[in-house]
Amino acid sequence: MRRLAGFSRLIHFDKRGTGLSDRVDPAHLPDLETRMDDVRAVMDAAGSGRAAILGTGEGAPMALLFAAACPERTRALVLYGGYADFHRWVLPPEAAERFAAEAERRWGTGATLAALAPGRVPDPHFAAWWARFERLACTPTAAAALMRMNAAIDVRGVLPSIRVPTLVLHRMQDARVDPEAGRYLARHIPGAVFRPLEGRDHPLWTGDVDAAVDAIEEFLTGTPPHAEPRRLLAALLAWRTVPPRPTGGAAADRGWAEALHGFAEAASETAARFGGRPVRGDAEAGTLRFDGAARAVRCAVALRALAAARRLPLAQGVHVGELEAVDAGSPGETVAGQALRVAQAIAAAARADEVLASALTAEICAGSGEHFAEAAPIAVEGVPRPLALCSVVTEQHLEPARRLPPDQPDLGRLSAREHEVLALVAEGLSNLAIAARLNLSEHTAKRHVANILLKLDLPSRAAAAAMLARHVPSD
Repeated sequence: MRRLAGFSRLIHFDKRGTGLSDRVDPAHLPDLETRMDDVRAVMDAAGSGRAAILGTGEGAPMALLFAAACPERTRALVLYGGYADFHRWVLPPEAAERFAAEAERRWGTGATLAALAPGRVPDPHFAAWWARFERLACTPTAAAALMRMNAAIDVRGVLPSIRVPTLVLHRMQDARVDPEAGRYLARHIPGAVFRPLEGRDHPLWTGDVDAAVDAIEEFLTGTPPHAEPRRLLAALLAWRTVPPRPTGGAAADRGWAEALHGFAEAASETAARFGGRPVRGDAEAGTLRFDGAARAVRCAVALRALAAARRLPLAQGVHVGELEAVDAGSPGETVAGQALRVAQAIAAAARADEVLASALTAEICAGSGEHFAEAAPIAVEGVPRPLALCSVVTEQHLEPARRLPPDQPDLGRLSAREHEVLALVAEGLSNLAIAARLNLSEHTAKRHVANILLKLDLPSRAAAAAMLARHVPSD
C-alpha cells in the first residue's frame, strides 16, 4: 500500500460483507454487478472521475467487468494473479467444495495460509497475523459462502470488449492460480501486456512485492521506478588483512590464500552472531553494518581473536555515522555515504591486530562494558578537522595497582575459578574460547581476566602467560 500510494492517489475499500464494511446475509451475497456498482459509488464518494483499476486474485473478474462496462471511468486496468474462469484455473468443482468446507471448519486459525502463501508458513509471527487477518475479514460462514460464489465466476465473454490499457501480472509458480490464467487474459484482452513474475505466494502483499509494484508503477507512469535512498544511522566495522612481505615462495603464497579463505568463512559466521550484515568486501578486506556501536566493537574484538588464532594479521576500524541505503535490509541492499569512507580510513590507519574506533563510537558505547584508550587522530578526506580516535582494549584496571617484585607473584590472591582462567590464558585462548571451555558467558570470562591482571599487577595477557610459565612448574 505504501509503495502504490507513493506514485498514485490510492483508494482502497473492503468489499461488502468483509473487513470494515457491513456484514451481509451469507445466503444473499452481492453478485459481480452489485460489487461493480460499489466500485463506482466509492469513486463518486472519493471524487475520482477516472481511475486505474487494480484487481488482484478474486478481485480480477470484478475489475474486468467494471472496465468493460464503464470505460469512461477506467483510465487503465491492472490484473494480478487473476483469472476469468475459477474452475478452469483455480480449482475444479469438487476440490473447490472441499476447500470451502474445510475453510469454514477451520476459519480463523490461519489454515488457509499454506494454500495461499506457502512461503510464509515457516514464519510463526506471520502465521499468527494471518489467523487474525482471517478473523477480522469475515465470519466462517461468510468466508465459505464467498468462496463458493467466487467459484461460480466465469467472465471470459467480456474480455474482447475491454478497450483500456491493460497490464496482466502473474507469478510463474503461483500456488493458488495457474499462471496460464494470466496468459489467457493477456491473449484475449485487446492490446494487453503480460508480465511474468517469480514467486509462489498468491497474495500481492507477500513474496517479492517490489517486483510487482515496480511493474505497475512503470505501466501507469511511463517511467521506470527509481529506488529512493533512505538515510539511517549505523555502526560500521571495516577490516583488512595485513599481508606478509613477499617471499617469492609459491608455498607461502598458497598458505596465505588458504588462510584468507578459511578466515573469510569463519568471519562471516562470527559477524552474523553479532548481527553484522556485509556491505562490501572480498577475501582481504570488507565492511560490516550493525544496528549498534557496542555490537560492532564486540564483533571486532571477536574477529581479532579469530584472526590471531589463524596467525592472520587483521586491522580494523569502527565508526558510527549516517548512511544512504537503498533497499535497506534486503539481500540486494546497497549503502553509500561519508560514514562508509571514514570507517575504511580508520581501518587503513590501524596497525596489525589493532582495533581503532572513532571517538564518537567510544562515546556511544559508554556503559556497555567496552574499554577504549586514546589514540592519535588521523586526517580523513572530506572531514574538516582531524578525526579523534580511540584504541579498543579488552581489559582495563579498575584501581591503581601496587607493584610487586616480578619474581614474587601472589597467586594466593586468586580464586579457584581465576586459577582455571589463568591457565587457559596461558594456553593462548581468547575470552570467547575460555567462556566456552568453562561454560561461562564471554562477559564473565572477560571480567575474570581483568581481575587476574589487577590482582597480580600485570599489564597484559601475555605477561600473565609468561609469569605462569616462570613460576608454575610444568608436568
